[in-house]
Amino acid sequence: MTAGTSAKILLVDDRPENLLALEAILSGLGHDLVKAASGEEALKRLLTEDVAVILLDVQMPGMDGFETANHIKQRERTRDIPILFLTAIDGAAHQAFRGYAAGAVDYLAKPFDPWVLRAKVAVFVELHERRRQLEAQTSSLLEEAGLLRSGRLQELSEATLAKLRTLRGALPEDAPPAVHQAVEEALAAAEVLRQALPERRGPRS
Repeated sequence: MTAGTSAKILLVDDRPENLLALEAILSGLGHDLVKAASGEEALKRLLTEDVAVILLDVQMPGMDGFETANHIKQRERTRDIPILFLTAIDGAAHQAFRGYAAGAVDYLAKPFDPWVLRAKVAVFVELHERRRQLEAQTSSLLEEAGLLRSGRLQELSEATLAKLRTLRGALPEDAPPAVHQAVEEALAAAEVLRQALPERRGPRS
């Protein structure tokens, strides 16, 4: 996940007062809260919204939470989004089993503890952010591997130098000496590599 952006959390409930309650509980997390008043609206939202976690009410008119979850899990774009079911249905264990069978990662009965809900949502948002960071790092590595395969070593070395110089400039003065030393050594090694490579030449006229 890039700096300056926040995760999106999809709240799905047909009762406005329940959506307001969820918004009040989760607003302190600092993420964008996307609301939907039905299963159909939730599916439409998911066509364009990239969300980290879905809080889904079970009992809704028309398309209930279980059916909505089934549709979410059938779509390639949304199948991996964690779903937390929220329900006022009293107790029966088979309802929880049905929720897990529909792809839920958790199943909370109302009234639930707000602090427990916040903690669970925060965990799934953190996992989402780490997955996005890994995807970005993987993309960067693949790009650099492509430079190596195409023989563009000079371009790669210059890019590496630029990244290291940016990192050195961003280091706080009170960072541990070992960190400063490691960056300086990496810069020196990258400079040696750049000087050892033949200069890039423009296209022949």
